[in-house]
Amino acid sequence: MSAGRRAAALCAGVAAAGGLLLAPAAGRALDLFKTLNTVIEHKDAILKTGEALRKGFSDLTPQEEYYLGRAVAARILGQYRALADDARTGYLNALGNVLALASSRPETFGGWHFILLDSDEVNAFAAPGGFVFVTRGLYATCATEEQLAAVLAHEVSHMTLRHGLGAIKNERLTEAFTILGTEAVKTYSPAQLAQLTAAFEGSINDIANKMIVSGYSQGQEYEADAEAAHVAWRAGYNPAGLTEFLSALSAKGKKGDKGFFSTHPKPQDRLEKAAAVIKSDKLKGETDEARTQRFTKYALR
Repeated sequence: MSAGRRAAALCAGVAAAGGLLLAPAAGRALDLFKTLNTVIEHKDAILKTGEALRKGFSDLTPQEEYYLGRAVAARILGQYRALADDARTGYLNALGNVLALASSRPETFGGWHFILLDSDEVNAFAAPGGFVFVTRGLYATCATEEQLAAVLAHEVSHMTLRHGLGAIKNERLTEAFTILGTEAVKTYSPAQLAQLTAAFEGSINDIANKMIVSGYSQGQEYEADAEAAHVAWRAGYNPAGLTEFLSALSAKGKKGDKGFFSTHPKPQDRLEKAAAVIKSDKLKGETDEARTQRFTKYALR
């Protein structure tokens, strides 16, 4: 597809995605596994989910992944406050959904959701099921829509590559699987329900801690960067927006800082590997002035 045709497709995608705003009540909806009643009412679904988890997530349905991700998103929103800015949130969702359409998972069970966080920390997160978070500090680091698109494509890629699900510690679920794997079990005792709840709550913590505290492995970050370059290119963006953003990040960051600087490989290392992928895969593109002007309207400074 030519750059012109890809740009036209992008414009159509933006128009289609423009109405995909994050509902004001979204934060209140992120309450999965809040009570034991939820476990009791859905014990059959939990059995199925537990069996899928034991197989390494290969059999998780989109619905199951969405509910797990929604709980992780609730944990993130428990540590970071969502930014009350409907205009920029709408813009972020329109742009993010265009990029998601160009990914290997254009649709999720509950749809893609892109949330701005009110923090000057430079960071971004992606929870399973299609929840992407971008801090005000990272948003302000971007100078063009191409760069912001690269950031969103990177987070979308973490989700499509299922990096978050891989963070769950298998040993945490061992006791729960003893219960879940017993087909003869028709009802659960209070102690068994407590085991199940603790196991799934621990799994949620595993994912949240991996994203916020320890970060993904270098290999996973490089993999997400490579995939992001392809996603951005397929969406009609200049994939060089990724290297431009990493260059800006390199100039801004200091060792030991929070966010990307503490949980990601050095920006310069990522930049070199991303540039090599873009060159070897011949991912050529152009930075559209109209997009840059649109970004200026929603820029954070």
